[in-house]
This record gives sequence, structure tokens and C-alpha cells, in this order.
Amino acid sequence: MAYIRDIMSKSVITISKDKSGLEAAKLLLERDVSFLVVVEGQNPIGILSEADYVKKIASLDKRPSDVTVSEIMSPKFRWVEPTTTIEDAIQKMLNHKIRRLVVLEGQKLAGVITQTDLVAHLRSKLLIEETVRSEEHTSELQSRLHLVCRLLLEK
Repeated sequence: MAYIRDIMSKSVITISKDKSGLEAAKLLLERDVSFLVVVEGQNPIGILSEADYVKKIASLDKRPSDVTVSEIMSPKFRWVEPTTTIEDAIQKMLNHKIRRLVVLEGQKLAGVITQTDLVAHLRSKLLIEETVRSEEHTSELQSRLHLVCRLLLEK
């Protein structure tokens, strides 16, 4: 059984709730990410996604430099622990129609897990299983071929 700790990203891009929307946008671009974990001190207090930015700044024609991260972040975020199974994390994401989960270990930020991480893990798992099945099938065919050759040689 695989756990979140096995595939989570430990390098989390964070931003202080007091920073401006402009600073958040620059960080999203510089780091080529679609969300930031908003922190107060070392504690996560929200998520700022590209969608939040569009909904709360761009669509309202606000100046990003005049808005703080705390004004545009989503304060309610879903989280899991490193010991959560991947299946449980997937179910949580599906149930809440979300694309990412913050990983907390004893109230402390330990990482993040995204749909992309989960898809990559499941793809890898499927490829490994298919390779094993293919090798088992090849081994079985080789055994049969060996038997046929032996029978032919005996005649």
C-alpha cells in the first residue's frame, strides 16, 4: 500500500498572508506553479490558486498591488497527513472536487500533493504492473517454446 509520504512534494512554495497580490502573481510565474500555500509564520492558513487570482482580482478589475494575499486566498483548505493512503487522498479530492491537498504533520506544513502527482504515481504503477504481466506472459511462452523444441528434438 502506498502512502502520501511516498509521492508528496516536500518543496512547497509559500507566501505570507501580508504580501500583495502582485507579489503572489510574480511568485506564481517565477516558480511556474498554479498555487501557493499561504502562511502566517510557519502555519498554513490558506491556499492561493490561479483561479482565486482571476476571480478576486482580474475579473473585478482590481490592481494586484492594492490587494493583500489574505484578501484573495481561500482560507478553507483540505489536508491529509503523510500516513494517509493514496486511495484515501484521491477519494478526498474527488469528494470535494479539488485538485490539491496540503500535507500536514502535527499542524506543521510537510508538503503538498496534487492531481498531477497522483496521476504520475498511478501511471507508473500501471506501467509496472503491465511490465510484470508482460514478463510473466513472455516467460510462460518461452517455457512452452522450450518444451516444444525439446519434444521436436526428441523425435
